[in-house]
Amino acid sequence: MTDVIVLGAGMAGVGAALALQEAGRSVVILDRQPKFAGEASYGNAGIIQAEAVEPYAMPTDVPSLIAIALKRTNDVEWSFEAVTAELRALFGYFRHSQPGALRRIAATYSVLIRRSREDHDRYIADAGAQGLIRKDGFHQAWRDEQKFAAAAAKAERIGREYGVGYTILDANGLMAAEPALKPGFAGAVHWTDPWCCSSPGDLTRAYGELFIKRGGRLLDGDAESLAADGAGWRVETAEGSVSAKDVVVCLGAWSPKLLNRFGYRIPMVEKRGYHQHFRNNPLDKPLMDASVGAVFVPMDLGMRITTGAELTAMTATQNLRQLRKAEEGAREVLDFGGPVENRPWHGTRPCMPDMLPVVGKAPKHDGLWFDFGHGHQGFTLGPTTGVLLAGLMEGRADPVLTALSPARLG
Repeated sequence: MTDVIVLGAGMAGVGAALALQEAGRSVVILDRQPKFAGEASYGNAGIIQAEAVEPYAMPTDVPSLIAIALKRTNDVEWSFEAVTAELRALFGYFRHSQPGALRRIAATYSVLIRRSREDHDRYIADAGAQGLIRKDGFHQAWRDEQKFAAAAAKAERIGREYGVGYTILDANGLMAAEPALKPGFAGAVHWTDPWCCSSPGDLTRAYGELFIKRGGRLLDGDAESLAADGAGWRVETAEGSVSAKDVVVCLGAWSPKLLNRFGYRIPMVEKRGYHQHFRNNPLDKPLMDASVGAVFVPMDLGMRITTGAELTAMTATQNLRQLRKAEEGAREVLDFGGPVENRPWHGTRPCMPDMLPVVGKAPKHDGLWFDFGHGHQGFTLGPTTGVLLAGLMEGRADPVLTALSPARLG
């Protein structure tokens, strides 16, 4: 019998497992794919976003909502079926995106984000992953002069209120920093605090291998086999039944389906994202192009183009409109080769209506713990929520956990 079963081998699951190991617990990770980083921990922009102290809110102004509704922006794609199915969660998202509510949420969110580099740094060297990390930030660029001016003003406020490092670059400054760019941008914010990873899947796997090196096990099994077992919990694996006193649910967008069996109704906004790699890496740093709702990222496999959000069912077929428009926009300002993969990747970001992850003890069950709902920042925050949860399970309750508690979901 082990002490803790962690369900999910992504960045959140591995972060929780490593932190629990450090606390002296015997831990196994269970995943239906017996490998680390099989889902969204692989398919992201690879940025530890130390600048993202305010979460990605839903637009609340009428012009932006009209643009989304009429699909005039590449930031958001949607289907009627998905919007209807997620209406409760989307209404909550809209309500929490109002300025007053967003300020209160950011007071908590910024605490998590600002410690994220420290929590990654406790594992990077021991995992032998230093070569995957650069610590010189990324560029967020605009093609429209007015939008760039507004973004520069927002960067100044973020820097002043939260102490985030940044530099404002005009068009010439951006092209000097990224000589491969063609004219077309009004300017950019160089966010200097984030760390960028050349292969987020490899970083998650390196952390996973560190977990195994420290005595952990990765088991092949289905989280849907979870069942109460006396005073603890049991799962079925390829190696037989495994029991533990505690189980941690780190299943991202799959968490609500599992927890529904145990009487929990978890509202979640499921945001699908796509990426594809292209031959050649013309950029030095990642470039977030606000005009096409995409990030262009130099990675080991080539330049990765990642998209904004699509509101669709997790089982829906691929809709490549956003990715193709992002590629078209990228080719207007960069020269690069053809696609590396025959088929683009897609995955789902698990976004809570209040934009905060769910971390803490299940309200109705002893020994059941939640660590999911990281939204756009699972790669950034997986180690941080893992450390916080491990502390809570050891009897050390960080004040920030009050706002993350599963009890808030009702």
